[in-house]
Amino acid sequence: MGRAVRLPGRTGVDCGPGRARSEAWLSRILGVFGDLCVEERRNKSRHASNEPEFVNEVIRLALAPGTSPRLAIETLTLLAGVEWPTASAILHFCHVAPYPILDFRALWSLSTDVPARYAYPFWREYSDFTRGLAERLGVNMRILDRALWKYSEVHQKSD
Repeated sequence: MGRAVRLPGRTGVDCGPGRARSEAWLSRILGVFGDLCVEERRNKSRHASNEPEFVNEVIRLALAPGTSPRLAIETLTLLAGVEWPTASAILHFCHVAPYPILDFRALWSLSTDVPARYAYPFWREYSDFTRGLAERLGVNMRILDRALWKYSEVHQKSD
């Protein structure tokens, strides 16, 4: 995917709300996708099998303002090696709407079991719940996501 763009929170690169939808912006999104693929090493060879034009089309559709939430998340899973957690991370960092990251740590912090298989009804309920929680707490989705992760890191006992 060319040069890597670091994820927001690590270097301050922001591809989310307020960014112009230009080729430079798309390039930044594709860099984030590349970073997520590198971090998800078990799927590295599958990620590499994605044709750049297809990745471009999928990301454009998933992040388009008029795309429904269901189409956005499920479109991203069309990419080889991209499962629901990675797709949720792409939406979290790159979509104009606030989306949570599907992560076992965040789910544990909310006393929610990781489903055997992710499906849209679970995603919709989780997204709605976390948006409401963030609003009630007066924080943005990134702050909430990091707090849920940290709570698990501090309190969850390892197996």
